[in-house]
Amino acid sequence: MTQALPKQKLLTIQEFLEQKPEGSRYELHNGVIIKMAQPSGKHENTTGFLGVQIGIEFTRLNLAYNIPKTALVAFSDEESSFTYCPDVLILNRTNLKNEELWEKYSTVQQPESIPLVIEVVSTNWRDDYYKKFADYEKMGIPEYWIIDYAGLGGRDLIGNPKQPSIFVCVLVDGEYAKTLFRGNDRIISSAFPELNLTAQQIFDSAL
Repeated sequence: MTQALPKQKLLTIQEFLEQKPEGSRYELHNGVIIKMAQPSGKHENTTGFLGVQIGIEFTRLNLAYNIPKTALVAFSDEESSFTYCPDVLILNRTNLKNEELWEKYSTVQQPESIPLVIEVVSTNWRDDYYKKFADYEKMGIPEYWIIDYAGLGGRDLIGNPKQPSIFVCVLVDGEYAKTLFRGNDRIISSAFPELNLTAQQIFDSAL
């Protein structure tokens, strides 16, 4: 669940970074500060499991990657602006020297810094399936995972009856190509092609 703060003027990314309240998680959605609800225990179990599994993989491959705790992803153009705090953000540390906002605000703006971003679906599932899907695509992030362990998404997305689902979205010619994974399907990732992880293992991690 997300909650817009009371009446406020539309902010730029820089203004948001300078003015955002302390003590909770906040995002900027098209100039409006949004307070993010405290995640559930199952949500945190899932993000923790994914962070460990992917961390093991990029350590094995000796990649200069990192998973920050509260770093932000920011983007702005004539149509939209956002500053998101992804559930799991994989950073390419070799590109951070090119990020103007990294040193002071732990914020990245270049897709070269982000080999993979993951959102774990909660009650505001439309954000993950539609808004963030479109925004991450526009920004050019090469791979985006949508983890819907509770089967909350729309029936047109995950079926009727609804089922736990994972979508791996890979950027192809500027658009995301979506692949659905369920049960014992092994997750196929362009960022980590040798990752040995099934959809069911991710779903079970929430318990």
